[in-house]
Amino acid sequence: MRDYDTYWQKRLGELAASGRRRCLRVLDRRSALRVRVEKGRELLDVSSNDYLGLSHHPALIARANEYSLAWGVGAASSRLVGGNLPPAERVEAALATFKGMEAALLFASGVQANLTMLPALLDPKTLGAEPLVYADRLNHASLIQGCVAAGVRQIRFRHNDLAHLCELLEQDRERSQPRFIISETVFSMDGDSPDLPTLTALAARYGAFLYLDEAHASGVLGPGGAGLAHGLRNALVMGTFSKGLGGFGAYATCSDTLRDYLINRCGGVIYSTALPPSVLGAMEAALELIPTLEAERAHVQQLATRFRERLIAAGLDIGRSTTQIVPLIVGHERRALALAAALEEAGFFAVPIRPPTVPAGTSRIRFAFSACHRSEDVERLADSVIRLML
Repeated sequence: MRDYDTYWQKRLGELAASGRRRCLRVLDRRSALRVRVEKGRELLDVSSNDYLGLSHHPALIARANEYSLAWGVGAASSRLVGGNLPPAERVEAALATFKGMEAALLFASGVQANLTMLPALLDPKTLGAEPLVYADRLNHASLIQGCVAAGVRQIRFRHNDLAHLCELLEQDRERSQPRFIISETVFSMDGDSPDLPTLTALAARYGAFLYLDEAHASGVLGPGGAGLAHGLRNALVMGTFSKGLGGFGAYATCSDTLRDYLINRCGGVIYSTALPPSVLGAMEAALELIPTLEAERAHVQQLATRFRERLIAAGLDIGRSTTQIVPLIVGHERRALALAAALEEAGFFAVPIRPPTVPAGTSRIRFAFSACHRSEDVERLADSVIRLML
């Protein structure tokens, strides 16, 4: 008998040697701000996506419990078979209003949404031709893999370089195929954003359909926390509930017609069990709460701005961050691992990000700020980072 584990073990050894092997670590998360690790050590979490601290908000917990009592702990089937519970329709109606779009559709996760919507959208049989797909070079892995699953060639433009995108679109001006532009409104490992007015204008000028991932903007950025892409036409804007909105799940907002098409052609809808009632309850409560959290959103941005100022003044590389996500780019994988370990000794849970999540030579610590952090937390973190780096 062939021992297939030898293949996997060999690859794991190679990953370990390069500083890229991952492992799962048990974290006892009892609040939005702190985690307990081995031997009960408590650390301040400075890498979480829980930007507004809603994962432990009483309103979300209460509505999740209420909906579990009313409808049970599972939806029992896909929405098309029998799992389309009344709260799902309400959440989608609220989402469409929140994002200024005609319609919304729920998914289990952002990864699932991107992996299954893109093959449906980019289907040559539906479009009548192979589409031209222009994609930001630093798009999330789920966007890249969704295009791979669709079998399309991605025409990659330099990160957030819309002049380069314009050149590529102009080169293809005479080609008759449908055009799609795929990008994010906040890039999760860099904390930067494209020039959205210019991006939407380019899409309109060249007749391209715009697909935007709002996962790291929803709830925490834009008017009323509605994100940076609002009220677009000839576009699909997706996002998640698992970050600024505190819970779980994802969504797409789009036209009524596209929603209907996705219900019929998107595997993530057709073949996936519907979201549990408790998740729908937390979603609904978050959407009600988000517009009231303007002070919390301002606090998050103030914290990130102050942290950027401290690190820039110390001569450290934070890329082009402009949001609540601030990367400290250190280069080699082992350097990122060592810095994360040192920060843990100083009382911080800070996650090292390594290839293939980021390009080779750009390993980093990804800091992310929450409304639950205090100004003194950020000053203490900056002091520790600067001391360890200089």
